[in-house]
Amino acid sequence: MDVDGFLDEILVKIREHLNGTEKVVEYIPQSSLRKTADLNLPLEGLGLDTVMSDIDHYLRYSVKTNHPGFMNPLWGGINIAAFAGEVIATLSNNSMYTYELSPLATLFEQALIRRMCEIVGFGDGNGTLTTGGSNGNMIGMMCARYQVDPLGQQRGFDGEKLVCFVSAESHYSVLMAANVLGIGFDNVIKVPCDEDGRMRCDKLIEEIERSRMNNQIPFCVVATSGTTVRGAFDPIKEIAGICSDQNLWFHVDAAWGGSCLFSAKYRELMDGVELADSICWDAHKMMGVPLVCSAFLIKRPEILRKICSHGNVAHYLFLGDAEDVDLGRISLQCGRRNDALKLFLAWREKGDAGWARLIESYMHLADYLQDKVESNPQLEMMSTRDWTNVCLRFREDGIDKNEINGQIRDRIVKSGRFMVSQSNIGDDVILRPVIANPAVTKLQLDKLVEEIVSTGNDIIRGIPFSE
Repeated sequence: MDVDGFLDEILVKIREHLNGTEKVVEYIPQSSLRKTADLNLPLEGLGLDTVMSDIDHYLRYSVKTNHPGFMNPLWGGINIAAFAGEVIATLSNNSMYTYELSPLATLFEQALIRRMCEIVGFGDGNGTLTTGGSNGNMIGMMCARYQVDPLGQQRGFDGEKLVCFVSAESHYSVLMAANVLGIGFDNVIKVPCDEDGRMRCDKLIEEIERSRMNNQIPFCVVATSGTTVRGAFDPIKEIAGICSDQNLWFHVDAAWGGSCLFSAKYRELMDGVELADSICWDAHKMMGVPLVCSAFLIKRPEILRKICSHGNVAHYLFLGDAEDVDLGRISLQCGRRNDALKLFLAWREKGDAGWARLIESYMHLADYLQDKVESNPQLEMMSTRDWTNVCLRFREDGIDKNEINGQIRDRIVKSGRFMVSQSNIGDDVILRPVIANPAVTKLQLDKLVEEIVSTGNDIIRGIPFSE
């Protein structure tokens, strides 16, 4: 097969994949897939025909994240303009550390960061695209650490006494950041939440005071805008006031919920975000841009430049008069792929108003699903709802609700018609469909509710699973 024929075949397979709607996944246990998949890496190349066969095999067993039954993680679907940007960015294969290597992509990223800062309310802010919300949270904590100990960047940091505060329902990436930065898991204080999953400000004050009494050094509070399980939003304005009084860096993890800022109707979920010091926001979640596309935004750009100053020694990279435009000076990475193009093209296609309509349509669908749950006597909501996370479970008197809901989820995923998440709220096992996929419709949600209920009843009656 020659290159032209290969590319023609690839385009056919892309169209087939985008138009295919049979199953979310062709489920096969890993032990079986490991036996049937050809994982051999040959000494001599096998040519493009083998590559095409490998692609067929991969797509057959790949999860179809653009399928209308895909409601498992905090992302899904496809934006075709962003997809084109992803392909072209890979084709051009630039790296984002200097303007010289990525001229227009550099300007695109700067324009995106400026616009996102405007939306957040960081009038003089700046930032960088990162490898995801986990990386954005870590950069925010690095900035906080620099603020409390600027000399540590030269002599090294002693993280044993540094303490940061997060909600008890925050994302585990804060623990990852503490691990990488040498702060330690024990110094990540998980502040209790209220019954709706939001950080309690009275408990935050208590924990800060307790840490000072223990001769520890509070340096950072991380609020969550859109928790992973419930989609809860911590009270940003109140937390900002506490951080101001206590002279603590205030970072907002808005990886999941940041897109509410597009909507005049739902922006109030992040009321006061302009008071934060930094924020992370994933465009690859609610905005539907292909993985990975995530922004770290900071109110005082000079601090980001300072913690990334290790690049100043790279005389072979940063040349001439491009100091204010070379993005490698405000990034932890050197080689960095062009994630700006796909977001730029998607934004040009949709505009702020298009993003707002998308977010509001997702909320409308989540409202619809919640109504379906609340009107069905065999289902119950397991949490209040701020965002598009719908936390529910199947119920029946005289059964182990945790066991049966775990079984329901297992059967649903193996059937291939839907993929939803299983999680816990306290000791309760729940099902958590998330609306973040433009292919989801009310009809699909009707079918999901029917599938959950019918599967639960099959389990109760002892009917064995069959695909």
